[in-house]
This record gives sequence, C-alpha cells and structure tokens, in this order.
Amino acid sequence: MARDGGAVSVISLGRPRMTPQEFSAKWADNRLKESAASKEHFIDVCALVGAPTPREADKEGEWFAFEKGLDKGSSSGIPSLGGRKKRQGFADVFLRGSFAWEYKGPHKDLDGAYEQLKLYRDALENPPLMIVSDMDRFEVRTNYNDMPVALHAFDNRQIGSDGGEAVAFLRAAFAEPYSLMPGRTREAITRDVAERFGLLAAGLRGRGEEPHEAAHFLMKLVFCLFAEDAGLLPDGLFGEMIQSSVASPGRFPERARSLFGAMSEPGGEVNWKPIRHFNGGLFADDVALALTREELVVLADAAKLDWGSVEPAVFGTLFERSLDPDKRSQLGAQYTRREDIMLVVEPVLMAPLRREWDRVRAEVEKLADAELPQDRSARTRAVNRIEGGAQDKLEAFARKVRATRVLDPACGSGNFLYVSLSLLLDLEKEASVFAGRYGRGPFFPEVGPHQVFGMELDPYAHELAQVSVWIGYLQWLNQNGFGSPPDPVLGPMTNVVETDAVLAYGEGSAPEEPPWPEADVVVGNPPFLGDRRMRSRLGDAYVEDLRGLYKDRVPGSANLVAYWFERARALIEGRRVQRVGLIATNSIRGGANREVLRRVKETGGIFFAESDREWVQDGAAVRVSMVGFDDGSEKEKVSDGVIVAGINADLSSGVDLTTARRLPENAGVAYYGTVKIGPFDLDGPVAREMLEAAGNPNGRPNSDVVKPWMNALDVVRRPRGKWAVDFGVNTPMEEAALYEKPFGYLEEHAKPMRGGVNRKKYREAWWLFGEPGGGMRRALAPLSRYVATPYTAKHRSFVWLDRGVVPDHQLVAIARGDDYFFGVLHSGPHEAWTLGQSNDMGEGNDPRYAPKACFETYPFPWPPGTEPAEGEDQRVAAVGEAARKLDGLRRVWLNPEGLAQTELNKRTLTNLYNDPPAWLTLAHAVLDRAVFRCYGWDEDPEDLPEQEMLGRLLALNAERSGSPSGPINGNAT
Repeated sequence: MARDGGAVSVISLGRPRMTPQEFSAKWADNRLKESAASKEHFIDVCALVGAPTPREADKEGEWFAFEKGLDKGSSSGIPSLGGRKKRQGFADVFLRGSFAWEYKGPHKDLDGAYEQLKLYRDALENPPLMIVSDMDRFEVRTNYNDMPVALHAFDNRQIGSDGGEAVAFLRAAFAEPYSLMPGRTREAITRDVAERFGLLAAGLRGRGEEPHEAAHFLMKLVFCLFAEDAGLLPDGLFGEMIQSSVASPGRFPERARSLFGAMSEPGGEVNWKPIRHFNGGLFADDVALALTREELVVLADAAKLDWGSVEPAVFGTLFERSLDPDKRSQLGAQYTRREDIMLVVEPVLMAPLRREWDRVRAEVEKLADAELPQDRSARTRAVNRIEGGAQDKLEAFARKVRATRVLDPACGSGNFLYVSLSLLLDLEKEASVFAGRYGRGPFFPEVGPHQVFGMELDPYAHELAQVSVWIGYLQWLNQNGFGSPPDPVLGPMTNVVETDAVLAYGEGSAPEEPPWPEADVVVGNPPFLGDRRMRSRLGDAYVEDLRGLYKDRVPGSANLVAYWFERARALIEGRRVQRVGLIATNSIRGGANREVLRRVKETGGIFFAESDREWVQDGAAVRVSMVGFDDGSEKEKVSDGVIVAGINADLSSGVDLTTARRLPENAGVAYYGTVKIGPFDLDGPVAREMLEAAGNPNGRPNSDVVKPWMNALDVVRRPRGKWAVDFGVNTPMEEAALYEKPFGYLEEHAKPMRGGVNRKKYREAWWLFGEPGGGMRRALAPLSRYVATPYTAKHRSFVWLDRGVVPDHQLVAIARGDDYFFGVLHSGPHEAWTLGQSNDMGEGNDPRYAPKACFETYPFPWPPGTEPAEGEDQRVAAVGEAARKLDGLRRVWLNPEGLAQTELNKRTLTNLYNDPPAWLTLAHAVLDRAVFRCYGWDEDPEDLPEQEMLGRLLALNAERSGSPSGPINGNAT
C-alpha cells in the first residue's frame, strides 16, 4: 500500500488472497465476541481485497493501524491528568485518507457504533468513509465535505454471491474512497427542494393568502419534511399524510392541523403513533392552509427528496428566492457560500476564542505532564489537585463559548447566524473531545440557537432565518453523533425579530434608533444601496428621516450600509458590543462613506480588513470590503491576509493618506467634465451636416455651438468622432434658437426627455447641459489645450485635449497647458498618491480620480502657479522635456502611418499600458527621475520604497496645510 499526497492505493504483496466464497463461508456463522474476532476479520478483509494488513503496510502505525494512538501495555494510551490512563473511544481501524472502521459483536447495534464514530471523526482527521461492522453486516457511510451522507450496506452472504459487487466496493474503500462520492451535492439537493416549494408559494400568493401566514405555514411544512428524514418524526408519517391527501385535498388542512397540534404539546399522538414535543414558536399555532391537488403532488414529490442532507448555509437564501416573488428572478443566480461567510466570521467571532482555547489546552497539557510525588498519599492528593485545576479551566472555557452571543442586524435568511452557530458548536465539541482525553467523558453540547440573534424586515427572510438556524443545529447534532436534544426539541423562535435595524418611529412618529438585541459580537452583510438608489428604493420620506436622525454621525451622501457601521461603532463605544465584522461595497473606503470608518478609528480600531474581494449580493457579483473592528484592544491586525502594524480608515495598511488635507493652493485647477442630462450628442454625419449649414438669422456659424465632445472611452480606446450641441452655461432660449438646426435637434430629441425629469432646473432650461461646468469653462478659457484623465480607468493616463473639445463628466479636466505640469501628473509619485486616494472604485473595480481627493490633496513640487519657468530652472525643463518625449512617442505608436484599420483599432492607451513595451517603461523612468529632482530627492526612483515616498509626500502635505503630521522628508519648498 502506497501513499501519494494523502491518497492511498492498494498494492498486492503477492500473499495468498481469500476468495469471496471462502470469506463468506468462514464468517457465515461467527459467534465470537468483538475482542476475540475483529482483528482477524479485518485481516481477512485485507486478503479479500488484495491489500496488505496494517502491520505490513505501516510498521510505525502512523497512518494505517488498529486502535490508532493506543500505547503498549495500556487500555488506551491517552495520558490523563497525573499520568493515569483513561479509556478512549477511537476507531478500531484507521486508514488515513480512506476510512475509520468500528467493530461490534455479532448482532449488536451498528447505529450506536456509527454514532460513536461521528463523535470522534474530527480527531480521526475527518475520513471520507465511516464503516461499521458486526463481522456479518457491513455499513459504509460517506463523509465527504458538502456532500450528503450515502449509506451502502451488505453482508457476508452477499460478498460470496453478488458477482463481486461488494468486494469491488470494499476495494474502492481502501484504494479509491473518493470514487464512492455521491453524485449530487448538498447544495444541489437544497436547490431542488427550494424550487419545489417555490411552486407552493406561488399558488398561495395567487389565492391571496397573507404573506406572513403563508410563509409561516410553508416553514412548518419544511420543518416537518426535515424532521421526518432526521428521525424526529415517525418514519413515513408525514409523507404518507401528504400522499393520502392527494386524492382528497380538502382533508389535508385537517390532517396537518392534527400533526401540528400534536407537535406543540407533550404526549401528542397521530394515528396512534407518539409524537415528540417540539414546542417553539414554529408550532405555537396549528394553522394549516389549503393546497390544491396539483400542489399536493408537488409536496408529495418533495417529500421523497433527501431533506436530511439540505445545506443550512445556503438553505435560507435558496428558499427565500423561491418563496419571495421579488427574488424569483435570482433562482439560478450565484449565492453566498459558507466559505465566503467564514471570511468574516472566523477572524471576528472565532479568532479570540481559538486563541484562548490554545492557551487553555496548553495549560491543561502542562498540568498533565507535571511530575508527581513518589509517596502514594501525596501522589493521590497531587493528582486530585491537578485534575481539579484542569477541570476548572476546561469548564470555564466551555462556559465562555456557551455564553457568547452573536447578532446579525441584517440577517436575511440566517446564513451568517447558522455559520456562526456551527463554528461555536465545532469549538465546543473540540473542547469536549479534549476533555475526554483527560478524564472527562464527552458532554452533550450546550451551545445552541439561543445564542444567535437577528434583525430582519422581510417576512419571508424572517421566517426562514429562524427555521434555517434550527434545522442547521439539529442536523449538526445528528451528524456529530449527539442524536437530538431532549423534548421539547425546539426552543422559542423569538431570537430573530422582524424590524428595521437603523430606523424606527417612537412617540408622535418621531424617528429614533431601534434597539439591537444584546450581543458580544456583531457580524453580517447589511444591504448595499448607494446614495441615489436609496430614494428610489426606500422613498424620500424614509431617506430624509434616516439622514436627519444620523446627521451628526453619518454624511448625508453616504451609502445605506454606513448606518449599520455607525450603529455598531456606537455600541462598541458604549461597551455593549465587543467585536464587529461587517461587509460593504468597496466604496466604504472612500468619499463620504469613509467617514464612518474614520469614526471607527477615532473611538476604537480596525483589526481585520479585506479591502477588495469578489462577493455575491442578490445574485450579482460585486466587489466588497470586509471590516472587523473593536474598541482598539485587539493587538493583531490582519489586512488582506497579511499581518500589519495598523489598518487605516481607507483599509490600507501603509502610510495613512486619509490624514492628508486638501491644499488651497491646488483649488480651481481640476474639474469634473460636463453632465448633459439628455441626448445632446451627435454622430459625425449629423454634426457635419449642421456645421455645413448656413443661414442662421444671427449670421453666426453652427460651429459656435456644435463642438467636439469626448468621454473616457475616447481617451482609453480610440476617438469615436463624437460631437455635441453645447449652448454653454447661461445662453437664453431666444439666443439659442437663432442656431436653427442645432436648436431644432434639441427641441426634437432633448426637450421631451428633459420635460419628464424631477429637477426644475433641468426641465425649464432643457436646451442647456444639466451641469455645464461653468467653473471649468472659466478655468480653461485662457488655454489652447488642457490635460484630461478618465475619472475611472485601469491605468492612470493623462492626455492633451484642445480647448474646443467638450469633456464629459467621465473625464477630469485639468486647467494647465504646460509640459512640466503634464509631466508631474504622469509621474510615479503622483500615480502612487492617487491610487492611495482612489479607494472609491468604479466600474470593473478600476480606481477613480476624484479632483478633491486625488488632485487637491497632492503636494506638487511647487504650489501650482508658483513653479519656475522651464527657462529659469533646469529641473523644470527636464520634466517638460521628458513629458514631451513621452507624449510624442505615445502619439506615434497610437497613430502609425500605413496600418490597416483592424490593427489600428487595437492601438489604444489601455492596450499600451496593459503590456508596456520597453520604450514606454524607459520613458516613464526618465520622467520619474526628473520629477524626483524637483522634489529634492537624490535617490533613483527604483531605490526609493513606495511607502517611504508616500510618507514624504504626506509630510509635505502636512507642511503646506499646516497640519502637524510630522517632519518633512525631502527638499521641496
């Protein structure tokens, strides 16, 4: 037998094999006890499948062994406190990467053997197969992550008579355990059951059933189907009830009410079968709604599915999409998986608990290794003292895990709550198994749904969250060998409240902050709604009340998610919450949204950040930031998976550029382009027709108002030859009308559209751009050319545009026409600074160039307008020369002579910078060296670390703004 990267394969050693018939005959009537026969039986199994025995394959007993971990001369080999030995219930045979195998005596309870294996499967490295046998019957259960449990059962008689199928199965268990993996994942099963329930929900909605009542009824059906498959209801009872009602649908509500009622009280019976007491809010009433014959057929088909294998981490999401008509379109879309949720829950909820567990475990192990006195009486007292101390430590830690309360204040259908609960259960079980090694038996888990709390406004999601958590909890108990809790099976389903988490109304309908349930840790994924979408989705009144309530704490233009950050921050400041982990779009790092993170830093600290990750929200892929914060007590800071000294308010971990201030000297230079608000743009042929037209009553040419127009695509790709009708800033209608064709075009195309907008200014002055950029036009007026850069772009590129070109709002126009300034803008220091300030990402996650954040904070070598002329300073002249060279080389590359149009179309700035040729890299290097000299920096750009360079720039910003941010590095004045 050989090991290959953890996999194991069977290799015949040439020893005699046992035929299936010989094996079957030998063990046909075994009456020996487990201790007398189990090892011989397994050795014969090895001979049957052509595998070496554990001793032949692994003489050290590390990866293939009987009674793995047992020492010679002891009953268990597991050291207890004081050096005594305790019995430990590990598997009888262990083959790493393949199986754990537990034997029982003839005709013993194999279900009990399987439950025992489940208790210890984590300690057994979570093998893919779990096998139990009484030396006649074999039961093989799969144990693959994220897959349903599949049972394969056979006996000795079948081994000798089924044509080799059983032997082939056993051989695969040794050699290719993953070939036995079930064909469908748990997620696929969950999707299947969710889609079927969507049909029932649609029928109830179509008949006008009240949404809350319908959701509650459907959740009772869901839980009953799960309970039957999980063995909590008599086998087949609910399925038979559904099937028998297909022929007489009118009797179904009565039958369902009888079951719901029996589940709600102790001692209930249905058809003379005892029903366990479930209790809980779910069965507080026995309301059962009528279903049609067709719907009962759907329900009967659903009952045949494997409800015990649903995946709780996605159960709520898939069911919410199937039940909620507003989310039906997302049924086939992506959804947030358990692994994604753990990215937040692990560092925020589990990390401090795991650190404490490591400490407690080490202390207990140290006590176990303590030397004992030789005197028997003293030795006994020492052992008792040590065991008592260890037990106190273990119990104190278990109490802490059991007391940890988790809140998701925007819980949706409960995914974060379930994952949090399952991780707490896993940790409690790990402590339980460890305690069993040191003298205490494994204890029944006391972690439970009573520790997780949620807030959710949607009635479907609210019901689902509660049921998801309980199904996940009961499933965890069963899968880990703990069976089910004592009656009542369910606790009160009141931990998820149906309410808004950030806005409530008190006396006199006054806006107020709703109370949040008490918790130690807050985690979640609050709703993503940008400033503009908030009004369309939530209504003007709601938005005004929300902003008014938080006006001194959250900027008015911040996204909706910012209010959850602020509420959680305030709870930490008030010592009502210890740690918080929330998800937001990556725009939380910039602009008005960043202010809530700045407040987090002022009253506490950010200890965990994923600044930019893919995520799925409402079925769509988005880019998000994950933020963990507390009162500043967490010492270990992790940013994008790397331990760092600190995390800034923009979620960067280097020089804190969020402290940079806008410099008055930079004002009035950089502007957003114009915003048309309507169809003002023209294709080339239409524009040329207007330009060629004559006969305007004012005697003026149409070129006065028909102008070249460009947006970001024209800069980063190829110019498209677009034009626009532009009447400037304040041209009266009577003057605009004198340009007949351009005015007539707008009257036909723009006026109808503008007449339907909300803003009065846009409706009344329909012939003018919505935002014509008066300040920009005044700044550009004296220039023959100006610098432009795309607001959002993968690569930060600057280009020259003629003054007559009208820039769109997706361009930033910079009112400078000299090569020196163009060169500084295109230099490495300016690019590094703007990337650090560009945390408000745009389309495709490309950085944005905001005039205030990027340009107005940047400390130029000299304040704009005070720099020497090129003829007066060699440093300025060198920058200008390098800039002209760079621009000239790019122009030639973009527009070479004689190139076919198909090839010419590929010549874009984006493609050029995606794969920069050597000449481009060298041209930028020359430019960077020249700019460095302007700052008085003697290093070559390649030798100066970026963080040190940014530190120097930040110090210069502090000096220019009068902010005490530290000493100046460099000689720029």
